[in-house]
Parts: sequence; structure tokens; C-alpha cells
Amino acid sequence: MNHMDLENQILAWLESHPKRNRRMEDIIEGLGIDDLMVRQVLDQMEQNYEVFRSETGQYQSRKMAGIVEGRISINRAGLGFIDREDAESIRIRDNAQKTALDGDTVLVQCQPWQVYGTVIAVLKRARTHVIGTFEDSGRGLHLVLDDEKLQEKIKRVRYDDDFTPISGMKVVCDIESYGIPMILRVRQVIGYKDDPGVDITSILLDHDIEGEFPDEVMEQVHSISQTVKEKELEGRVNLCDEITVTIDGDDSKDFDDAVSVSRNENGWLLKVSIADVSHYVTEGSPLDQEALKRGCSTYVTDRVVPMLPHELSNGICSLNPHVIRLTLTCQMQVKEDGSISDYRIYPSCIRSTERMTYNNVNRILDGDRKLIAEYEHLGCLFTDLADCADAIRRHRTSKGAIAFNSSESEIRCDKNGHPYYVGPRHSGHAEEMIEDCMIAANVCVANFMKWQEIPSIYRIHDEPSSKRLNDFVRTSELLGHKLILPKNSIRPTVIQNYLES
Repeated sequence: MNHMDLENQILAWLESHPKRNRRMEDIIEGLGIDDLMVRQVLDQMEQNYEVFRSETGQYQSRKMAGIVEGRISINRAGLGFIDREDAESIRIRDNAQKTALDGDTVLVQCQPWQVYGTVIAVLKRARTHVIGTFEDSGRGLHLVLDDEKLQEKIKRVRYDDDFTPISGMKVVCDIESYGIPMILRVRQVIGYKDDPGVDITSILLDHDIEGEFPDEVMEQVHSISQTVKEKELEGRVNLCDEITVTIDGDDSKDFDDAVSVSRNENGWLLKVSIADVSHYVTEGSPLDQEALKRGCSTYVTDRVVPMLPHELSNGICSLNPHVIRLTLTCQMQVKEDGSISDYRIYPSCIRSTERMTYNNVNRILDGDRKLIAEYEHLGCLFTDLADCADAIRRHRTSKGAIAFNSSESEIRCDKNGHPYYVGPRHSGHAEEMIEDCMIAANVCVANFMKWQEIPSIYRIHDEPSSKRLNDFVRTSELLGHKLILPKNSIRPTVIQNYLES
């Protein structure tokens, strides 16, 4: 019997004997298994916080001991909370938090009839370092942390002999000890607090977002050609002679998707092509490992921290106009009613005809004669694309898709990094058009993965819990809007009709 099977047997035995003696000898007798193996597994389970032993030697499972695992949130007043889906949040006073910091994953002991709990273990640290600024208090320099909630927890700040702190200097400090209070060590100087860009760099570093790439990653990047070779086109569908465009924001630097569309007797033939990054970022390579670590590109007010180095994201993996690029294409036959009757997914190569912006496409769709004349060589691409996307959206809406119409915020900065505009980012027909095309392609890819039984991650929107729905109904009524929910399971059309009304 392996350890995992024995762990499950021990937990099942404990929970089926809540009122019986549950010392080690009782468990061994109850299971009838070799006592040495049981002792070893129980010791391991206790170290992993799967079981708990009282002062009298009685064992309990997490559930029996009232142990809850969760992420602790600590407010400015020092009070901690563990949120639970099916019950009221557990509150944790400052003196019951042990060494837990905001965001840590912890085990908390709290019986069902209690409101306040106690941290018994920290399972995972959310923070390994802090950001702070050396300031002169009149009695010498001291470190003021960006996170005010941690300020009182500092005991000592260590640094190397050749380091000299200066007032106004902003630094990254590693947490050497999570004791009460904490001990920090200066690792990196970011700059001085009033220098342009230092504030944004501090935020990025606080969230483990590095601007620079490791040397081994850049070595791999420099070995990649910035032009497509003839041999690389083998086995790909050549779409270079088709009218294809990228449509992005005015300030976009990397173009990772492109669209083309043509009218036919069945509706529209829509093609969505994305940069074939996997051709250059091979599995297990330094580039792949770094991209996995970063997860995505990060957009802040004055810069973009890319998931891949600029040589790739803005270069050979960017669908720049008038140059050949390697792509993956999802080709869809869209019927007049917006449904997709057929699709194909294949490796391809394209030569983007134009780099378009949302603003210019919106103006073309609104009848701007000057722009229509400038892009006359694209023919009726944008009107066909708009008609196709509108049909896709109508079909999706008829199936119960919910449009919440939430707006994004936009921050514009001057050359010194000072924001001069904060407001909503306005979306027009062009933005919706591209969104509809991308959703249609994603649905095709999801279907392909499903029918080919290829392991994949799917984004699933579960049915909301009755508690959340009831909270929504009450909030809606307070705002003067009445929502009547069906007695059985709710369908998206109910929310859709409510929003439209």
C-alpha cells in the first residue's frame, strides 16, 4: 500500500470515529495495518498539517479540528480576514496572526460557532521582499516602507559594508526573517524617489516583475534570425497575397493578430491569424521558462514590460506590415445568421497589408472620405468585416451571451512620466469588431481541442451561487431595478434581458 492510499484511509477512519479514542494505537488497531508504516505516515501527515495531535495524543483531521486553509487579507487597522464562499469571513486579531503577512496562505483554527480564528501555520509566503525609502528623521536615517501595514514589523535593516544609505534612496529589501519583528537586507538600489519612472519601477519590482531578461534568454534571442527564411515556409499555407490587416491601439508596438475577410455565396470567409510564437520559443528552452514565469506582458502607465524580449515581441513575432511572418490561422465560414458552419486551423504565413488603428478604422466606418481614399487599396475590407462581426455578435447574443459593457480606464503621461489625463478608454465599432472575430476564433479552437481530446485549459463561467444572486437582486432593488429570478437554475438570458431592460 502506498502512502497516499494510507493517508486517505487514516482520514476516513478519523472522520468516521469522531467520538472514539483516536490515539496512534487506536488508529493502528482500527486499520489493522503494520504499526511502523502507520507511525511514519501519521508523522508525515502531521508535518504537512493534514492531521493534528492534541496534548493528550488524540488525532484529528483538519475538518474535525476546525482548521481552514485560505489567503489572509490584513487591513490598515491590523485585523485579518479569511474569506469563505459558504460562510461568514473568519476574523483574525493582530495578536493571533503569528508571522502571517497580507496575502499569505495560512491555516486558521476556527470552530463553526466562532467568528474569530487563530493562525496556526503559514503555508506559503506571498511576499519575499519589500520596497522602501531611506528618510532622515532628524536622528538618523530609517527605512520607510511603501507598504505602511508592515512598517511596525521591522526590527533591523542590514546591508553590505560597501553600501551607504542616502536620504531619498529607494531600495529593494529581502526579508531575511519573518519573526516578530522582521529583519530585512538591502538587495538593490532602484534610484531616488523623485526621479522620473522610479515610482513605476518600484511598483513593478514589488510585484516581482523584472524589466531585464536573464543572459541565457538573451543569448537564445540573439541566435534567432529577424527575417523569415525560405525553408521555414515549408508546410505552411501561403496567405501573403491576401489583403490582411492588423488593427490595434494608436500606441501599440507589437502586433500579434491579423484579420482578413471576403464575401462568398454562403456568407463570409473570415481568417484570424496569430503570430506563431511557438516556432521560435521551443518547449523547455530558456525563453519558454522565462515566458512561463512572467505569464503575460504587463502594461503600466509609462511602459510595457513584455513577456518576451522586444527583439521577438516587436520584431520577428510581430505582424509588422509589408514583411512575411509565420502565423497560425483559424479560417471560418460564417453564415448570414452569424453561425459558423465550418472551420480549419492550420500553420500559415502572411504579409500584413497595413497596420491599422482602431481610431482610423472607426473613422472609415463613419464615412471619413480622406481615410477611405487613403486606404482605397483595401477595397471593402472594413465594411465586410463589420457586417461579418455584427452577424457573429447577433448570433452569440441569441444564444444568451451577456454583454456587461464595462469600460477600461486610460492613463496618459507626459515625457517625464507625469499623468495628465485619467479617464475612460472609449471603444467604438472597430474594437467590438475585433473582439467578435477573436471570440469566434477562440470558440473554434476550444471545439477543436475538445473533439481532438487534446488536454487544454478552458475558461468556464460557472453558474453563480444562490447567495451571490440574492445579493445582486437586493442591490438591484435598492437602485430601483426589479429582477425576478426563476425557481430552478438561472439561464444567461434572464440576466441578458434584465440588462437590456
